[in-house]
Amino acid sequence: MTQSSPYPQTMAERILSQRGGGTFYAGDLAVVEVDQVMVVDSIAQSFIERMQKDLAAVPKYPERVSIVIDHVAPASTVSVAQAQKEAREYAAQTGVRLFDVGRGICHQVLMEEGLARPGWIVLGSDSHSTTYGAVAAFGTGMGATDIALAAASGKTWLRVPESVKVTLTGELHRSVSAKDVALEMISRLGADGATYQSVEIHAGDKFTRGERMTLANLCVEAGAKAGLVVPGGEILEMYDVPEWIYPQEGAKYVRELEIDLSVLRPRMSAPSEVDNVYDVSELRGLKVDQVFIGTCTNGRLDDLHAAAEVLRGHRVDPTTRLLVIPASSEVMEAAMADGTLLTLIQAGAVLGTPGCGPCMGRHQGVLAPGEVCVSTSNRNFIGRMGDKDAKIYLASPAVAAATAVMGRIALPEDLGAA
Repeated sequence: MTQSSPYPQTMAERILSQRGGGTFYAGDLAVVEVDQVMVVDSIAQSFIERMQKDLAAVPKYPERVSIVIDHVAPASTVSVAQAQKEAREYAAQTGVRLFDVGRGICHQVLMEEGLARPGWIVLGSDSHSTTYGAVAAFGTGMGATDIALAAASGKTWLRVPESVKVTLTGELHRSVSAKDVALEMISRLGADGATYQSVEIHAGDKFTRGERMTLANLCVEAGAKAGLVVPGGEILEMYDVPEWIYPQEGAKYVRELEIDLSVLRPRMSAPSEVDNVYDVSELRGLKVDQVFIGTCTNGRLDDLHAAAEVLRGHRVDPTTRLLVIPASSEVMEAAMADGTLLTLIQAGAVLGTPGCGPCMGRHQGVLAPGEVCVSTSNRNFIGRMGDKDAKIYLASPAVAAATAVMGRIALPEDLGAA
């Protein structure tokens, strides 16, 4: 977008205007260039069928398409194995990128590989593609048909979303993490409070890239089309951030929300909606059968460090299982090199292959009827991680680790009285 805008624009409006070669505002339809299309294994067969049978096309820009085998990795059944085999063959035939079993979760991998950058449009066949907004990329999830059309043409159309402005003020208490901030944000917005809107998060120089990924990741749990964190802090050191990407003063928002971080305490989402949020202290003491630390929300190195700090010198309660699955091979290698994995394993954690693990309830730790799980993931819907009668509570890595030691919902400070 070379021309100046006659009216101040939000971040979403600026990015879509730039990639669409015009000047767009909320409600406009924009045809935009797509910088990266991401396909996960669970939808790869449908994507390939759309490309080959419905469109009779190949990716226009193979270098802009990535297939990631992460949702059920390694394969759990013969049919899953066959689907993954077809994905590998398709990647070899067309020249698109393939990230195979063990490389990690799609969003983490694309971020590590530099395939999401400020101002880019990144489409993913996974709803949590809002994660790319951590680095000011307009990331959003789409189904197989829209993803295939984007891969075939190099473009997509979007209705420019209205924007919600979320301003984070104050400083976090030591025991509070970005996950707690995100849960507080979802609690205030509501599960459908930002439907087809862009949640624009103003955090100044606060938060690392990984923490910003957690914030952007959970925006979809309020129904958001995108979650965009205004660049600041280490993002400015890691990326070439264009000046045009910032929201303009006076931009129009449909809603504005301010969260004072200094008064926030650890938060937990109780069954069976993400916006059903409580202070952890209100749920303390509930017996827990399984704890899961990982996923695209909280499987990064900083998250494993937070868990290890709590677990060091303790053992997991004998009546509770602790599963730890790093978000990527890079995270696993770093955690191995600095001793974090040893601390986790010595405490009684079971380590899994980098990937999504039991998050979507298909393998590596599904829940039995009546079981209770505390997870660092992003959804606690009925049946999400196994049986429909299982209960899922969402929390930060530190709270999850403390819960594993105590065998019941707990805060890190509770370990001193154990």
